[in-house]
Amino acid sequence: MGPTGGGKTMNVEVLQETLGDLKRQKAIGFAYEKVLIYQLNPKSITMGQMYGAFDPNTREWQDGIMSTMYRLASMSPTSDRKWMMFNGPVDAIWIENMNTVLDDNWRIHKNGG
Repeated sequence: MGPTGGGKTMNVEVLQETLGDLKRQKAIGFAYEKVLIYQLNPKSITMGQMYGAFDPNTREWQDGIMSTMYRLASMSPTSDRKWMMFNGPVDAIWIENMNTVLDDNWRIHKNGG
Protein backbone atom coordinates (compact mmCIF):
# COMPACT_ATOMS: atom_id res chain seq x y z
CA MET A 1 0.00 0.00 0.00
CA GLY A 2 1.14 3.48 -0.73
CA PRO A 3 0.63 6.47 -2.97
CA THR A 4 0.17 6.19 -6.72
CA GLY A 5 3.57 6.45 -8.38
CA GLY A 6 5.35 5.52 -5.14
CA GLY A 7 7.22 2.59 -6.71
CA LYS A 8 5.26 -0.37 -5.31
CA THR A 9 4.95 -2.22 -8.63
CA MET A 10 8.54 -1.43 -9.59
CA ASN A 11 9.78 -2.87 -6.28
CA VAL A 12 7.91 -6.11 -6.94
CA GLU A 13 9.30 -6.29 -10.48
CA VAL A 14 12.88 -5.70 -9.27
CA LEU A 15 12.46 -8.45 -6.66
CA GLN A 16 11.02 -10.77 -9.31
CA GLU A 17 13.97 -10.15 -11.63
CA THR A 18 16.53 -10.46 -8.83
CA LEU A 19 15.20 -13.82 -7.60
CA GLY A 20 15.29 -15.15 -11.16
CA ASP A 21 18.82 -13.83 -11.70
CA LEU A 22 20.02 -15.49 -8.49
CA LYS A 23 18.48 -18.78 -9.63
CA ARG A 24 20.25 -18.51 -13.01
CA GLN A 25 23.53 -17.81 -11.20
CA LYS A 26 22.98 -20.98 -9.15
CA ALA A 27 22.84 -19.12 -5.83
CA ILE A 28 21.92 -21.34 -2.89
CA GLY A 29 18.62 -20.52 -1.20
CA PHE A 30 15.05 -21.75 -1.25
CA ALA A 31 13.66 -18.39 -2.45
CA TYR A 32 15.85 -18.17 -5.53
CA GLU A 33 13.46 -19.22 -8.26
CA LYS A 34 12.01 -17.70 -11.38
CA VAL A 35 8.88 -15.76 -10.42
CA LEU A 36 5.70 -15.61 -12.47
CA ILE A 37 3.28 -12.84 -11.54
CA TYR A 38 -0.43 -13.19 -12.13
CA GLN A 39 -1.70 -9.63 -11.93
CA LEU A 40 -5.22 -8.31 -11.52
CA ASN A 41 -6.71 -4.91 -10.79
CA PRO A 42 -9.71 -5.84 -8.62
CA LYS A 43 -11.35 -2.45 -9.11
CA SER A 44 -11.53 -2.98 -12.88
CA ILE A 45 -14.05 -5.83 -12.65
CA THR A 46 -17.17 -6.76 -10.71
CA MET A 47 -17.10 -8.99 -7.62
CA GLY A 48 -18.74 -11.76 -9.65
CA GLN A 49 -16.07 -11.51 -12.33
CA MET A 50 -13.36 -11.59 -9.67
CA TYR A 51 -14.60 -14.40 -7.39
CA GLY A 52 -17.13 -16.20 -9.58
CA ALA A 53 -20.89 -16.11 -9.58
CA PHE A 54 -24.00 -18.25 -9.86
CA ASP A 55 -26.14 -17.40 -12.87
CA PRO A 56 -29.76 -17.63 -11.72
CA ASN A 57 -31.01 -17.90 -15.33
CA THR A 58 -28.89 -20.89 -16.37
CA ARG A 59 -28.37 -22.22 -12.82
CA GLU A 60 -24.68 -22.64 -13.61
CA TRP A 61 -21.60 -21.49 -11.75
CA GLN A 62 -19.16 -19.28 -13.63
CA ASP A 63 -15.62 -19.25 -12.21
CA GLY A 64 -14.07 -15.88 -11.55
CA ILE A 65 -10.77 -14.55 -12.82
CA MET A 66 -9.11 -15.05 -9.44
CA SER A 67 -9.98 -18.75 -9.17
CA THR A 68 -8.84 -19.23 -12.76
CA MET A 69 -5.50 -17.56 -11.99
CA TYR A 70 -5.00 -19.76 -8.92
CA ARG A 71 -5.92 -22.89 -10.86
CA LEU A 72 -3.44 -22.07 -13.64
CA ALA A 73 -0.69 -21.38 -11.12
CA SER A 74 -1.33 -24.58 -9.15
CA MET A 75 -1.34 -26.74 -12.30
CA SER A 76 2.08 -25.53 -13.41
CA PRO A 77 4.62 -28.37 -13.29
CA THR A 78 7.57 -26.00 -12.78
CA SER A 79 9.30 -24.99 -9.57
CA ASP A 80 8.78 -21.35 -10.53
CA ARG A 81 7.25 -19.23 -7.81
CA LYS A 82 3.78 -17.92 -8.58
CA TRP A 83 2.68 -14.61 -7.11
CA MET A 84 -0.85 -13.27 -7.25
CA MET A 85 -0.67 -9.49 -7.36
CA PHE A 86 -3.78 -7.41 -6.84
CA ASN A 87 -2.54 -4.15 -8.26
CA GLY A 88 -4.98 -1.29 -7.95
CA PRO A 89 -6.74 0.95 -5.48
CA VAL A 90 -7.48 -0.69 -2.14
CA ASP A 91 -11.18 -1.00 -1.49
CA ALA A 92 -12.64 -2.15 1.84
CA ILE A 93 -15.29 -4.28 0.10
CA TRP A 94 -13.00 -6.45 -2.04
CA ILE A 95 -10.45 -6.70 0.79
CA GLU A 96 -13.15 -7.94 3.17
CA ASN A 97 -14.39 -10.43 0.57
CA MET A 98 -10.82 -11.65 0.08
CA ASN A 99 -10.36 -12.08 3.83
CA THR A 100 -13.57 -14.10 4.00
CA VAL A 101 -12.53 -16.37 1.12
CA LEU A 102 -9.07 -16.95 2.57
CA ASP A 103 -10.39 -17.47 6.10
CA ASP A 104 -13.00 -20.02 4.96
CA ASN A 105 -10.42 -21.90 2.87
CA TRP A 106 -7.94 -21.93 5.76
CA ARG A 107 -10.59 -23.42 8.08
CA ILE A 108 -11.44 -26.13 5.53
CA HIS A 109 -7.75 -26.97 4.99
CA LYS A 110 -6.97 -26.90 8.74
CA ASN A 111 -9.86 -29.25 9.54
CA GLY A 112 -8.98 -31.64 6.72
CA GLY A 113 -12.12 -30.90 4.69
